[in-house]
Amino acid sequence: MAPVDRPLKIALLSYRGKPHCGGQGVYVHHLSRALTDLGHHVEVLSGQPYPVLDRRVPLHQLPSLDIFNDAYPGRMPGFWEVKSWADAAEVGSFMTGAFSEPLAFSIRAWQLLRSRVREFDLVHDNQSLGYGLLAIERDGLPVLGTIHHPITVDRQLELDHARGPVERLGKRRWYSFTRMQARVARRLQRIITVSESSRDDIARDQKVPHRLMHVVPVGVDPELFRPLPEVVRRPEQIITTASADVPMKGLRYLLEAMAKLRTERDVRLVVIGKPRKGGTTAETIDSLGLGQVVDFISGVPDERIVELYATSSAAVVPSLYEGFSLPAIEAMSTGTPLVATSGGALPEVAGPDGQTCVSVPPGDAEALAAALNRVLDDPAMAARIGAAGRERVTSRWSWRHTAEQTVEHYRALLDEWQLNR
Repeated sequence: MAPVDRPLKIALLSYRGKPHCGGQGVYVHHLSRALTDLGHHVEVLSGQPYPVLDRRVPLHQLPSLDIFNDAYPGRMPGFWEVKSWADAAEVGSFMTGAFSEPLAFSIRAWQLLRSRVREFDLVHDNQSLGYGLLAIERDGLPVLGTIHHPITVDRQLELDHARGPVERLGKRRWYSFTRMQARVARRLQRIITVSESSRDDIARDQKVPHRLMHVVPVGVDPELFRPLPEVVRRPEQIITTASADVPMKGLRYLLEAMAKLRTERDVRLVVIGKPRKGGTTAETIDSLGLGQVVDFISGVPDERIVELYATSSAAVVPSLYEGFSLPAIEAMSTGTPLVATSGGALPEVAGPDGQTCVSVPPGDAEALAAALNRVLDDPAMAARIGAAGRERVTSRWSWRHTAEQTVEHYRALLDEWQLNR
């Protein structure tokens, strides 16, 4: 057994990681920094878009063919771009209609790590769950996986919201990679997930045994995400985060709630994120006549996001499902009163209705509008909920705490690895 205080050498994998918006990039940035603060050596391997990291954390860029880039999503690479086995796997999978990044990234990560097996103690995969992880283990490096929530939930929600049989067939093909992820997850020795809700859903949907999974909540930096009492809140400003323009985030229902509120009050909505080209969000905004009162903001640093929370009178998490919800605890940490649905792990995270948040059923625009009216009409209640939300977050979640618990699982994995070899 290795000494419990020995610093570890960790390869942290993330097949993509948006710098300022999106759970994967946030998780990799903060976890790698917190692990480094604890004295461990972390190197990040990532495809594009690349995460922004602490200067002490080396980044190894493993560029994909960037088929699903923001400017030209779904482009077909030229034959001259296919230069490796991973490239061929990426194109081949894409030609079947599947999302091809997790598989190709895992192969690229294996190709880099197979020559560096002795330089790391373990590999920590952030939900790529590609077959390349099994090759990494075969070559002698133990692998721990993080699953924030089962992507099968996204798949079902996309199918439920598909517009006709052709789109439904396309969604089935796109999400075919989830079968690979389930197979790989069942073969790893240890899995971290972020909530009891996610743990139960992963066991149900992906058939991963409960005994393999361990809950380590994600964190927040309460010194960064803090109240700014010197900033005046705008009485009718509402803020939300849409890290991905997909049905699961429930933005459509918030927009419908906004349209109802607009008949009575002069509300505005700030969305941290940007709409997807060809998605339904822009169409919904146009159809509801909200073009002048919805502002999308993306690519801004955390400090700017904190300022936007400080100027808003309510924050909303309208998701149909969340495995944890970083936006919820970030909003609560700033003291902004939170309105959140009861989808997935949100009750576990946001806390009791009326005490640390206002809770509504998922997919209910009427309930969202009524809850927002309550918060906007009762500043005293809003302040009480905001303060209680801040207290809940600071007493439970920090990235240091996340890192410390994660290291405990690293060491347990290494002990199991030695016993099984």
